[in-house]
Amino acid sequence: MSDIVLSLQNLNKRFGALQATGDVSLDLKPGEIHALIGPNGAGKSTLIGQIAGNIRPDEGRVFLADTEITGMSIAQRARLGLGRSFQVSSLAEPLSVMRNVMMGVQALQSHSFRFWKPVARDRHLLEPAYTALERMQLSHRAWTPVFELSHGERRQVEVACALALKPRALLLDEPMAGLGPEGSAKLTELLETLKLEVPILLIEHDMEAVFRLADRISVLVSGSVIAHGDSQAIRQDPRVREAYLGDSDA
Repeated sequence: MSDIVLSLQNLNKRFGALQATGDVSLDLKPGEIHALIGPNGAGKSTLIGQIAGNIRPDEGRVFLADTEITGMSIAQRARLGLGRSFQVSSLAEPLSVMRNVMMGVQALQSHSFRFWKPVARDRHLLEPAYTALERMQLSHRAWTPVFELSHGERRQVEVACALALKPRALLLDEPMAGLGPEGSAKLTELLETLKLEVPILLIEHDMEAVFRLADRISVLVSGSVIAHGDSQAIRQDPRVREAYLGDSDA
C-alpha cells in the first residue's frame, strides 16, 4: 500500500433501515486530485465523516498510508497528517487571518496558545502559518480580521489552515460552495498546483471545476460507488448521466 496515501476499504454505515454507505472502496495516490461526486442525498457527507473521524463505520477500514486510522479520533488523524477543510466555515471571524491559521499550527504542536505572548516573536507558530498563507496567495491579508474577507478569500484561508498542519492528504469538502465564477476560477488554479505538494480528495458539486481538476473521479449514488474513471470516462458513463438527471438533494 506504499504508493497509496489514503485508502477506504469496504466502508459500510447504516442508520436504522437506511444504508448510508454501501461497501465503498477508493484510494488517493501521490500527486493527484481524486474527486468524489454524486447527486444530493448520495451519502457523501456520511462518507466524509467516516474519513475524517466523526462517524464510525459499521464495517470496513480506513488507512492513511500504512497506518489504520479507522478507530482514531479527528485530532489523532490530523496529527498523523489528514488535513480537512469544511463545507461550512469553521473560522473564528473576529480574529485575524494569521491567528486563525496559527491556531491550526498550535493544534499540531500540542501546546497552549498564549494570546498574551507577542505573536510576532513566536516563530514556531508564525513561520508555518505565514508559509501556508503565502501558498494560498493571502500573505497580504495576514492581519486582516476574517469578517472583512470576501467569501472566496475565506475559502482560501480554510485551505491555508489545513495546509498549516502539514498534511499528507487533504480532504476538501465543497471548497467552491458559494463562490462565483471568478472565485471558483482562482481557487481552481491554486488547487491545480497544490496537488503536487499534497494529494487531494475533493468533494465538489461544481462539475466544471471537477472535470478540470480531477485526475480520477468516483461517483457515489445511494451510498454506493457506481463508477470510477477519468473525466472523459465519467462524462460518457450512462449511469452517471442518469444519476444526475433531476439532481435535487444533498
